[in-house]
Amino acid sequence: MTLTLLYRGDLSSCNYACHYCPFAKRQDTREQLAKDKADLQRFVTWVGQQQCNIAILFTPWGEALIRGYYREAIIQLSHMPQVKKVAIQTNFSCSTTWLKHCDLEKTAFWITYHPNEIELERFIATCQQLDRYQVRYSVGVVGLKTHFVHIQQLRKALAKHIYLWVNAYKREAHYYSSADIQQLLAIDPHFENNNSYHQSLHSVCATGESVISVNGAGDITRCHFIKQKLGNIYQQPFTDYLKPRTCSNANCGCHIGYIHLEKLQLYPLYGEGLLERIPNSF
Repeated sequence: MTLTLLYRGDLSSCNYACHYCPFAKRQDTREQLAKDKADLQRFVTWVGQQQCNIAILFTPWGEALIRGYYREAIIQLSHMPQVKKVAIQTNFSCSTTWLKHCDLEKTAFWITYHPNEIELERFIATCQQLDRYQVRYSVGVVGLKTHFVHIQQLRKALAKHIYLWVNAYKREAHYYSSADIQQLLAIDPHFENNNSYHQSLHSVCATGESVISVNGAGDITRCHFIKQKLGNIYQQPFTDYLKPRTCSNANCGCHIGYIHLEKLQLYPLYGEGLLERIPNSF
């Protein structure tokens, strides 16, 4: 078994100002960044001491790759034999040159394009650099109606082998018309998976067994959406906390949560692309 770790430290600062994001242009203090760096380095050291197979997805509240210590962490983790994959959610507004130090067979990215924050040409140039490195990555956009034209332009500009996903805007009920949904399905054939709140109460879920969420202090929860603390990776063998569980929430509407629900059968769809959000077919 490969244990998947969803790591989210205290970092909450971002260099973008997206109006739909609560972390837009937020700045961490030097003290907060220093703590986040120390926590991350401790986590990397801990991973290096483990004997089991591990996959890691960084899911920061803010933008992590603009911080050199996150790039260095990914480099280090990618070279650990027990780490089978390391991926991160990012806007990838940093340089790509550091990738030459990674084991690119095990490094992947879940990249979000924000049309109001970066020109399409500049974003595509970064994607083309990633293509030259032969890095695995997906690209996504928040599915606001004002983004529809940008989504179409992005699909035309991206290489055909790159999966473009759309994160449904679910803050407003019945936000999309039938025509809207058909338009988005033509871009992302798996859009409807995200455009739902999946009933999850008492449903079997891999979180808490083969997937756990870890914060900067090392505290373990099943996932980001169930806050009950199970233990701490630094205090006793983490395997003591792993066991089959069913979901205690009424529903699940986030990709990094519902993808682990057994009844949705999304593991076969995503296969090796699970962490970087790349399905086997699209």
